[in-house]
Amino acid sequence: MPDEILLNEVRRKIDEGAQIVEVLASDQYKKEHIPGAINIPLQEMDVHAVRHLDQTKPVVVYCYDYT
Repeated sequence: MPDEILLNEVRRKIDEGAQIVEVLASDQYKKEHIPGAINIPLQEMDVHAVRHLDQTKPVVVYCYDYT
């Protein structure tokens, strides 16, 4: 089950080897993204899109907060 985490927790998880997935549209990802993040647009997120992720490492999914 996904959990919302704060920035300091994201940094800690990255330092510990977590994979970062940005679900932004491809054009937004190309403009700016977290270094080392991969892009899987939310509309394309399915079991096939994530099969290349390392199943032994945690995954942090990031999207832009429009609020």
